Amino acid sequence: MSTPATLPAAYGGPGWSPRTASTREELGSLWARCGSAWEWTRLEAVLLHRPGAELGTTDPGPSLLLDRIDAVTAGREHDAIAAAYLDAGIDVAYVDPPATAAAQPNLIFVADLLFMTPHGAILARPASTVRAGEERWVARRLADLGVPIARSVGGTGVFEGADALWLDTTTVLLAHGLRTNADGAAQVAAMLKEMDVDVVVTDLPRGTMHLMGQLRIVDRDLAVARTDRLDDAALGALRAHGFTVEPFPDDAEMDAGFAHNIVTLGPREVLMPAGRPITQAFYESLGVRCRTIVVDELIRAAGGIGCLTGVLRRASP
Repeated sequence: MSTPATLPAAYGGPGWSPRTASTREELGSLWARCGSAWEWTRLEAVLLHRPGAELGTTDPGPSLLLDRIDAVTAGREHDAIAAAYLDAGIDVAYVDPPATAAAQPNLIFVADLLFMTPHGAILARPASTVRAGEERWVARRLADLGVPIARSVGGTGVFEGADALWLDTTTVLLAHGLRTNADGAAQVAAMLKEMDVDVVVTDLPRGTMHLMGQLRIVDRDLAVARTDRLDDAALGALRAHGFTVEPFPDDAEMDAGFAHNIVTLGPREVLMPAGRPITQAFYESLGVRCRTIVVDELIRAAGGIGCLTGVLRRASP
């Protein structure tokens, strides 16, 4: 047998260069700059999918939409969201399946399809057969962008990214309910444990879709929530991590106007639906700066600005 000194490099001899850096250490060099372990720091990069004609030709009920949608108007509203991000200095990338792929109207809700960590994305597995396979297009786009997929949910597990949020860099609040089953939650918890992240599991009541629809974090110490829909585990975890939890003031603007479905652009700065005066005044009373955008057609698809926005990168505090 050859001695180590005479081995070819391919077998560990001279010239062999071991890869010792972690994926996290390779972000910004081998991989693209990406990642997040915060909900409130400066937003730097997002992933969107612009809706097409499928929104105007889809039967609402079986497709999980709330009503018929004017696709042209919805497209214009979506373009305005992207413009608002660009105006705020945020990078915008798009998921664009090939023209030969069957159109999936819910693909616009990119937040459901990934959950970003400091090590890369956890790829989701949507809960409905209507959305099955959307994760393929997100996986392809993440690869194209140089964003590593740290883990993927599989087997019988289902998990949607809007059911998880960061309380701090070592703790994630993870919801179990309609869109994330027990198997999916267990898989995500195990993935995060490998990253030295603790998970607090909360149960969502019947009739709710995602954790995102009940809770948003707008600063390091401030959360806004539908407190009547959060259990003791969630509320206790928020308070234990130093958050003041302020209840939303008006159910009508929540239910009909998705006024709670916001994106935090930075500390106490949000992008929210226009024309929700009660909720906007509530945010502003907390010292939150509000940028507003019209999304009245898009919300007929059963989601708002937060659902439409996949977070790729947030700045460190």
